[in-house]
Amino acid sequence: MFEHLKVLPQDPILQLMQSFREDPRPDKVDLGVGVYRDAAGNTPIMGAVREASKRLLLSETTKSYVGPAGSQGFNSGLTELLLGADSALSRDQRVSTIQTPGGCGALRMAAEFIKICKPDASVWVSTPTWANHLPLLGGAGLRIRDYPYLNRQSLEVDFDDMMATLETAQKEDLVLLHGCCHNPSGADLTMDQWQDLTALIQRKQLLPFVDMAYQGLGDGLEEDARGLRYLAEAVPEMLVAASCSKNFGLYRERTGGLMVISDNAKNHAAATSQLLSVIRAHYSMPPAHGAALVETILQNKELNRQWQDELNGMRERIRQLRLDFADKLAPAGDFDFIARQKGMFSFLGISEKQVHYLREQHGIYLLESSRINMAGLSDETLPRVAAAVREALDSA
Repeated sequence: MFEHLKVLPQDPILQLMQSFREDPRPDKVDLGVGVYRDAAGNTPIMGAVREASKRLLLSETTKSYVGPAGSQGFNSGLTELLLGADSALSRDQRVSTIQTPGGCGALRMAAEFIKICKPDASVWVSTPTWANHLPLLGGAGLRIRDYPYLNRQSLEVDFDDMMATLETAQKEDLVLLHGCCHNPSGADLTMDQWQDLTALIQRKQLLPFVDMAYQGLGDGLEEDARGLRYLAEAVPEMLVAASCSKNFGLYRERTGGLMVISDNAKNHAAATSQLLSVIRAHYSMPPAHGAALVETILQNKELNRQWQDELNGMRERIRQLRLDFADKLAPAGDFDFIARQKGMFSFLGISEKQVHYLREQHGIYLLESSRINMAGLSDETLPRVAAAVREALDSA
């Protein structure tokens, strides 16, 4: 049965990770892998998470299944985090959040749910977008279309071209949007752009599908959700995939949720039952531990305050790295866009040849697209990386 199979090429990021591990140079720098790193280069366990783990260990009484919907406490907490404490959608019974195995699980279950709702649906995704969006959505059989998002010269949002392309979308097509901290570009929509885009979605009767993977790492928990909340209050139906990997540091716990917004309570009950049936047919029940940690933090004022303080520190560190990196690169050209962008990622806008130069000559690893993880820098490595980038630009 297996003899006809061929070895597939390795994922570019995984291949980069392997090359980095095999590089013997002690001063090598990893700017490719998309996880938060502290000043020491570690991906830390947040203090609030560590304390929640201790409390959970003492209070947990069972390892029984949590059910296909997951923990109701987690689901309610994530809904409030995304929509705010006073959302009319919750009061009108138009919204529910279902716990999933990470943001990836939320995206794939959304795709499977969409196939039930509209088998011939098209999903419009930004160019560029997170690479895993394509297999997660396309693997469910959805038709993928793309809309321009990033201007490759200015490395800013190409909003006019984006809107012009979405004008060609058909009724009930889906539009996949990054809620904040666009991955991989770091270029976010302004609030005015969110409003204009919402008007287009309403007029064209499109279904917005928001991936919220970095809430709190852009401008703040509330600020990062402004566009999503404006859109959610304006449209009859919407999907939101959310991840706790980054803002809670729960990468390996695979903790996320899928939010469904419907136009009325009756339709919402039907939609939720269909989604739970999809989940039951795939992985049946979500893992409990990561969601229990998030629930513990969100429901405890002391832990919630500690978590938000730590998250604020992570965001401020990334912001300062952006400012310092743009300043150090300034002699080589205009890199102010790095300081204006949000979250962990940015493109440097350099060529593949220059990316290879950085890797071969200086042990600095980033994707061939020139996307870098800003959190992979530190006060110690930033000046050296900036000098190497300037050298690579001069070598072109």
